[in-house]
Amino acid sequence: MISLETWIGLRYLRAKKRSGFMSFIGIISIVGIAIGVMALITVISVVNGFQKDVRSQLFSVAPHAEIGFYDAGAGSWQDLRKLVAGNKNVVGSAPYIADQALLANNGEVRGVQIRGIDPAEEKQVVDYWRDMPSGGFESLRPGEFDIILGSGLAEALGVETGGKVTVITPEGNVTPAGMVPRLKQFNLVGTVKNGIYELDNALALTHIDDAQTLYRLESGFAGLRLKLADPQNAPAVAASLLPAGEQDKVWVRDWTFSNQSYFNAVELEKKMLFVIMFFISLVASINLISTLIMTVTEKQSAIAILRTQGLPPSGIMKIFFVQGALLGLIGTAFGTVFGLLLAANIGAILKWVEGLMGRKLIESQVYFLDYLPSHIVWSDVATIVSISIGLSLLVTLYPSWRAAKTEPAEALRYE
Repeated sequence: MISLETWIGLRYLRAKKRSGFMSFIGIISIVGIAIGVMALITVISVVNGFQKDVRSQLFSVAPHAEIGFYDAGAGSWQDLRKLVAGNKNVVGSAPYIADQALLANNGEVRGVQIRGIDPAEEKQVVDYWRDMPSGGFESLRPGEFDIILGSGLAEALGVETGGKVTVITPEGNVTPAGMVPRLKQFNLVGTVKNGIYELDNALALTHIDDAQTLYRLESGFAGLRLKLADPQNAPAVAASLLPAGEQDKVWVRDWTFSNQSYFNAVELEKKMLFVIMFFISLVASINLISTLIMTVTEKQSAIAILRTQGLPPSGIMKIFFVQGALLGLIGTAFGTVFGLLLAANIGAILKWVEGLMGRKLIESQVYFLDYLPSHIVWSDVATIVSISIGLSLLVTLYPSWRAAKTEPAEALRYE
């Protein structure tokens, strides 16, 4: 059965002609809490979506880990593969050579890192080859100086599949006229579109034999790219990857070597958003204080009558605590439902707005992605709901305590 205090607290929530304004203030409190919870769930879900999608697409292109000899004459990439053979954390490996170069075509010049790959081995460490719009790794034939570019890079250079692009290497040729840059024309045999601006506008692949010829390298300069079973745990895996005694001869680095700063920034941004949105929820919850204080002031005579009939101060406190808690719970419930709906459909809503405005609002060169991702993490939702309910209960304490301190004689003096 519902206790007397709970029944009275519920009754005070119902609107009457005399207390219509008070009920309106209560509705405003509910709406404020609901908006705060909805905004926090939506924003955190979008941040989680960016973090998840960018990391997922990055893992499909970037190596989870790389190893190589400090001294190029210490061995070949086949020797490197033997070092990690049988390691349960390594599910694939492929040799590579990488160095800087300039690509030029039609007066356009772009600086890139050209990566030489073995077409037969590269599929073990990357996944994007399945979605290549044109060409494929098999198009890279040794000795033909073929090249595959990111779609954005190819577009910027104004070259299409079947065309040629000039590669300028850092090391020049010494001639009687001085140092002359080394130029080599490559045939564009394919493009890659991954969806990440930095990769689509910087990816350049050629056959490992052609890269070796281009940079005048020996076979020992090739390193080994690794695909890990759990790329999220790459730093710990990389630290224990090499057998004892090999650490002085072989270097190893994981994907966090060049990308960790971005994900650290996203994680810090997520924490700061929690802090900011916490204060938004706090402001919304503080509306409960004014609502309950005004209710306590209006119900002074009713409180006095209840006290004279034997209801203890704790009972009075419970009445208004129930009222404030219910306002907080209702606001949190509405905010959670609408927040989850908005977070689940925020991408489609943005597309509709972009279609209405006739322009893109999310540019990949700024945000890494050209769409608005969303990923609902239930632990984050639970944290947000707990914070909202906790704040609602906390701010309810003072008005409830103030109501319990009401003296019946003082309240009824002017009645």
